[in-house]
Amino acid sequence: MSRAGADQIHAAGRTTVGELFGHRARGQRDRIALVDGARTLTYGELNHRTDRLAGALRARGVARGDRVALLARNCAEYVEVELACAKIGAITAALNWRLADRELAHCINLVEPRLLLYQPEFAAVLARLDLAVAARVALGEAYERMLAAAAAAPSVAVDPEDGLVILYTSGTTGLPKGAVIGHRAMIVRGLCFASELAIPASDTFVAWAPMYHMASTDQAISTLLRGGKVVLVDGFQPEPLLDVIARERIGWLVLIPGMIDAMIAALRARPVRAAGIRCCGAMADLVPRQTIADVTTLLDAPFLNSFGSTETGLPPATGALIPVGEAPGRLSKRQSAFCEIRLVDPDDREVRDGEPGEVAIRAATLFSGYWNADATNAHDFRDGWFHMGDVFRRNPDGTLDFVDRIKYMIKSGGENIYPAEIERVILAEPRVADAVVVRKPDPNWGEVPVAFVARRDASLTVDDLLARCEAELSRYKRPREVRFLALDEFPRSTSGKIQRHELEARLRGPLQ
Repeated sequence: MSRAGADQIHAAGRTTVGELFGHRARGQRDRIALVDGARTLTYGELNHRTDRLAGALRARGVARGDRVALLARNCAEYVEVELACAKIGAITAALNWRLADRELAHCINLVEPRLLLYQPEFAAVLARLDLAVAARVALGEAYERMLAAAAAAPSVAVDPEDGLVILYTSGTTGLPKGAVIGHRAMIVRGLCFASELAIPASDTFVAWAPMYHMASTDQAISTLLRGGKVVLVDGFQPEPLLDVIARERIGWLVLIPGMIDAMIAALRARPVRAAGIRCCGAMADLVPRQTIADVTTLLDAPFLNSFGSTETGLPPATGALIPVGEAPGRLSKRQSAFCEIRLVDPDDREVRDGEPGEVAIRAATLFSGYWNADATNAHDFRDGWFHMGDVFRRNPDGTLDFVDRIKYMIKSGGENIYPAEIERVILAEPRVADAVVVRKPDPNWGEVPVAFVARRDASLTVDDLLARCEAELSRYKRPREVRFLALDEFPRSTSGKIQRHELEARLRGPLQ
């Protein structure tokens, strides 16, 4: 290849999030970028603040590839930190403030951050943890002083494959894994977001879901790279959301199981005329069919029949829309554009149409791997494909039907819960002989965990186990029910494994 040809390839593949945002901001300085309650930042103001924050981070020793841990609720500073890190090649580790102490300490120590930024309300939590990071700055006055004293950072050579953010996902062994999403993946996720959902560049995105989730971080960054407006709301609050719905033209209004009934009630109590919503909802498989019909009617917007993940972005199967007012008879999904997928058997051989197979995907939206997890990465990225652990069937018309999860997982209100984590907490109780956690359908949350337990000692009570779970698990992971069985009543396979599906069947009828 000639030198000129090599330079052309180099130029075509060097785009990064920080550079793209900087160019966007210079072209529309006075357009509103962020709205956080009564606070508004234009693109010019946001770019200026992130330039200074990038300089402040550099002055504190944060270099390309270093991690900056961030423990905060949704706020303008969250976006500032992500963009400032992008400009200097650092990685924002987006921490889940809902985690129990041991989980949060694991997430922070896993990535060995150079600096920890946090909202003051979490100071007491951090003081309880055994952390390896000493450098800490509280958002608020200390943060503003740090920006005021800083100069813009000098230009830093950032590679598109450098990490941009680390979003944590639950692991099959219980403790969260850190999924590294790079600049390349985030940029292409923005392109897919616009293309698949036909989102105009001027539309608004409402980031009410926690910014430590892909639902808000992916779409907020994508919206800013395209020149739209991001409205930040601190969690699911129907009244502020109704205000935004009435005022803004929204591209995708994210709604997740567990929150939709509350939104429907709010809309009925205070009818508002939406300024315009391109689509709403997510994870239709976990939402009652009539609920889909009701919320789409009230919002006058189709429901997004989505299937993606933190690791893949919106692909492999997000894009099919359920029409307004329809209670769908089937929830077949359409394969996303700009990705390849195979459905494979346990030996990684492609299955025929109509047969169940695990999703293996190749796409530019893919994450770069889990932080400090070489064995997991080697397994999940085998043969040049990322294996998701989810099983689908392909229909004759090319659509895809969700079947089950290879790695048994409970999806509750948009959160992923792995039973092994709950089981480990219960089994640590000396009076427990055996335990297994299964999923139970729930009209509000989609699914909830239920524990079946065999006792060694009759003194053990349900309250004892719930108290143990309360002490060691995040609220959304705690079992909604505990049912006692005799040890020999657990249904087992010939290899001795407890058969979860039989216990799930018991939940649909009276326990014998």
